[in-house]
Amino acid sequence: MLDIQALRQDPDRYRKAMRDKGYSEDPVLRALDLDARRRAAVTALQEYKERANALSREIGPLMKEGRRDEAESARAETGRLKGVIREAEDAARGLETELERTMLEIPNAAHESVPVGRSAADNAIPFTFGSPRAFDFDAKPHWELIERHGLVDFERGAKVTGAGFPFYVGKGARLQRALVNFFLDMATTVGGYTEIEPPVVVNEASARGTGQLPDKEDQMYEVTRDGLYAIPTAEVPVTNFHRDEILPEDALPIRYCAYTPCFRREAGSYGKDVRGLNRLHQFDKVELVQIVHPSKSYEALETLREDAERLLQRLELPYRRVVLCTGDMGFTQTKTYDLEVWSGGQERWLEVSSVSNFESFQARRMMIRYKPKDGSKPEIVHTLNGSALALPRIVAALLENNQQADGSIAIPEALRPYTGFDRIG
Repeated sequence: MLDIQALRQDPDRYRKAMRDKGYSEDPVLRALDLDARRRAAVTALQEYKERANALSREIGPLMKEGRRDEAESARAETGRLKGVIREAEDAARGLETELERTMLEIPNAAHESVPVGRSAADNAIPFTFGSPRAFDFDAKPHWELIERHGLVDFERGAKVTGAGFPFYVGKGARLQRALVNFFLDMATTVGGYTEIEPPVVVNEASARGTGQLPDKEDQMYEVTRDGLYAIPTAEVPVTNFHRDEILPEDALPIRYCAYTPCFRREAGSYGKDVRGLNRLHQFDKVELVQIVHPSKSYEALETLREDAERLLQRLELPYRRVVLCTGDMGFTQTKTYDLEVWSGGQERWLEVSSVSNFESFQARRMMIRYKPKDGSKPEIVHTLNGSALALPRIVAALLENNQQADGSIAIPEALRPYTGFDRIG
């Protein structure tokens, strides 16, 4: 959530920011109007209270002086003002509630370094690692390799649950577990992250805190009877870990990593983009979360990106770094890097990680603050997160890029201590 004071001080900047992200300016204009009306209502309420208090103080002296009629008039006016005050309090509360609801509709403003654009075609690609492999045989897409080696059972997953909920079998399951352990070990031993195992369902306040609500309701699985949501990413529970807390400045930065299954409805997804492992309703992911001092958040963003890229390099996967333009960014982010691996069998790039800075947008919703060393009042922290990494498309890229002419699949050297085998097939 944006700071209403910042919105008030520079409304034109935020109106432009909304247009750059492809959103309507209406919530900004509505918020400014509600803010002005709310402040006027609070001022009027204070004046009514001061008048009522002044009259109350006059009644006693007037009675002592025998000026009974004036005292009764003051008492009557005090009684009338009590009703006016109740109405004014209700009006102020109503405006405050409406303002808060409207502020939740306003997306975060992009950082000045983000390219302005309308779609993915306007994204920047500042860095590419490795080169796509040139096959001297007919390379297969991962779903054919999966079927050949019996790594994933999509049909039984659809029978037991539904499409997009696969079973991983044999070396497919072992590969999943190996990747999770590899990613967590790299995060904790090299990146200095503290591992957390969080809940995989959250309440509405948590989903609102990280910006899933109101924005991504159609993408989330809801446990309506209990008012809970299955998490779309570990970002949600892990970032909420410190909700409504004031942290000592010395505790910053805080770095957490977590493995969880993730659940996304992916409404409207269809065609080749959802075939095989390309887009699932349930998938595994290791997430990195940082909570940092506001002056350090863009430095932390680059560190977070490096932590995710290090994994791709160790897995020897060709990838490219993409800086999302304003029109291709999410609701909550100020700057986002997408990391895309090359899919040798499909001959296209697959997104495997998004690394984002939210500045104070999430933390203000969750009221995560830090207490400065100088003893001044608490301030809002900045939050960041990134996938390190999401497994389905990593598995797809590993299978496709490492397939051999005889149909077997080589395992990258860095992963072999975790799999216990160096080849599938």
